[in-house]
Amino acid sequence: MHCVIVGFGLDDLPGKVIYEYEDIKGEPHAVSASNINPYLVDAPDVVLPRRSSPICDVPEIGIGNKPIDDGNYLFTTEEKDAFLKLEPASAKWFKRWLGADEFLNGYERWCLWLGDCPPGELRAMPEAMKRVQAVKASRLASRSPPTQKLASTPTRFHVEFMPDSPYLVVPEVSSERRRYIPLGYLTPETLASNKLRLLPEADLFDFGVLQSHMHVAWTRSTSGRLKSDFQYSISIVYNNYPWPGFAGEPLSDKQREAIEAAAQAVLDARAQFPGSSLADLYDPLSMPPELHKAHQKLDAAVDKAYEASGGKKSYKSDAERVAFLFELYQKITSLLPVKPVKAKRIPRSKAA
Repeated sequence: MHCVIVGFGLDDLPGKVIYEYEDIKGEPHAVSASNINPYLVDAPDVVLPRRSSPICDVPEIGIGNKPIDDGNYLFTTEEKDAFLKLEPASAKWFKRWLGADEFLNGYERWCLWLGDCPPGELRAMPEAMKRVQAVKASRLASRSPPTQKLASTPTRFHVEFMPDSPYLVVPEVSSERRRYIPLGYLTPETLASNKLRLLPEADLFDFGVLQSHMHVAWTRSTSGRLKSDFQYSISIVYNNYPWPGFAGEPLSDKQREAIEAAAQAVLDARAQFPGSSLADLYDPLSMPPELHKAHQKLDAAVDKAYEASGGKKSYKSDAERVAFLFELYQKITSLLPVKPVKAKRIPRSKAA
């Protein structure tokens, strides 16, 4: 159980204090605050709205594939091998399948993707046809009318997002114990589940900013939680994130290149440990020094890029970072076009 009690009063009184914990099991230290906003940081009173697109001109983000298949198209490696003994012709229709747990912990699952399978080939695979029939039956048995409609196309997924080039992924849920939320690239041969967020157009610069301490601090303060773990929201966390270079001086080529080089160094440091999962690499107790140093250099490059937007050269705490980001958020959103307010339709009986 996690509980936050916030007091509200009519008058704005001085003497506000925020208690910060370097170690959640340790003792807090008190920090004076001029204002405590809804995210419990010393920043303007801002409530982040749900947005359908980012406030900055950056790559769009979406969720991965959502089969609604009652488990009929998903296999462990052992289950896949057993299925192939019965239906060897189905081998070319299997794709590696990753959700957040598989992505972070490095184990295999597989998906029988029949959405592109020609009808003649599908009908020649009786075991695959049994799976399709089971999916149709499970969808028809659902109490949800939209799910029932999906029964008419049983080889297709409810949500399909399959980039045709390498794409960046962000796990929807990640442990709060980690200093960083591990991001990474997947290839088109791998299908990502809806437990991953996908950025098909993200380059090394985008990876670098999103993998930085600055972005993690923002996520810690603004994301929802599953138990105590981060639950990464597209509409709240990503689409409201204030990127460097969109308020104040635009980023120079040198600043972008510094972030790209540092981002590549993080990927290179990971590659030195091919037998380790991301969960191994980013555990606070087992994180390799090489990877830690690479992240420190990336953090420094990203922080330097934010200086052009009014950021500091160094920050005492995550709360200080988030306070700056909220100020930057206000600057950026003040430049966005105001959406016209739709006039309410007046019923005829009240229009006289």
